[in-house]
Amino acid sequence: MDTATHFAMGAALAGLATVDPTVTAHYPAIAMAVVVGSQIPDIDTVLKLRNNAVYITNHRGITHSVPFTLIWPLVIVGIISLFIPDINLLHFWLWTQLAVFLHVFVDIFNSYGTQALRPFSSKWIQIGIINTFDPIMFAILITGSILWAFGLNPVPVFLIIIAILVIYYITRRLLQQSIRKHALSILPQDEHIVKTFVAPTIRFFEWRVAVETDRYYYIGRSYKLNVNFSDRFKRTPMPPEEIMADARKDSNLKAFLSFSSIFRWTLVDRPHGYELRFIDLRYLKNGHYSFVAILNLDSNYKVTHSYTGWVFSEDKLLKILNNNPIKS
Repeated sequence: MDTATHFAMGAALAGLATVDPTVTAHYPAIAMAVVVGSQIPDIDTVLKLRNNAVYITNHRGITHSVPFTLIWPLVIVGIISLFIPDINLLHFWLWTQLAVFLHVFVDIFNSYGTQALRPFSSKWIQIGIINTFDPIMFAILITGSILWAFGLNPVPVFLIIIAILVIYYITRRLLQQSIRKHALSILPQDEHIVKTFVAPTIRFFEWRVAVETDRYYYIGRSYKLNVNFSDRFKRTPMPPEEIMADARKDSNLKAFLSFSSIFRWTLVDRPHGYELRFIDLRYLKNGHYSFVAILNLDSNYKVTHSYTGWVFSEDKLLKILNNNPIKS
């Protein structure tokens, strides 16, 4: 989820914490603990300062893992206890632990997902029913904070909101499954389904749909239960080894492949040699695929420059490559 939604969830927990008299004696401190706990797993966002490859490879990785989900509350409560020695350590830890756990838990439900089971498994867990920013979910949480600010008891307010959100998540899951079923029903029945991707957009009834079969990639959108496939690409294996020998070592391409589950590639002649482009097919908007990896290769297929990341127009992409190429 985005920072604003995680903050709103922290505020909701701060409201629920008022039911616990062992922490309300130091209420500003417990409110700070749960709000910080609801944000701290995303501290890996600072990796953007290095480069996109490092950020894409590691975001929602170790900081969302089992060990760090347990470590973050200890760090937060430990720091607070240095300034307020008489806090109830157990209860402060329990509330902060809940805040950190909920952060990691809700991140599982969007299409980016997390590596929440590390170190036991490096698999990305991505249920994909909630957009990174969900305006309905955010509005529900903010409504709770507003009602609290106007004097309503925050405990029943936020308990009701939790129940509403559980129903909302279940509804989103059922809608996703219905869209997937309908999408598969309109494809040629003689093709074998390899992968299916149905992910939300910021609009409640609009979803991104990508299906990989043994022959083609089908890309489209769904509004309510109506699925429209706008693009179809022939499924091809990875580029030949002579092209990939140096490219597969490139950090930007590694980052792309670690993140993307449905993609195609193109190889185009350029004055410098070749342009090898990998295109994530899950993120089509207004006719443009926004998540890519671009490698400039010389005549011997050696990588000279590379880039990976989100680019929302071809002009902007070319500007990035020309003005700020990232050397491998």
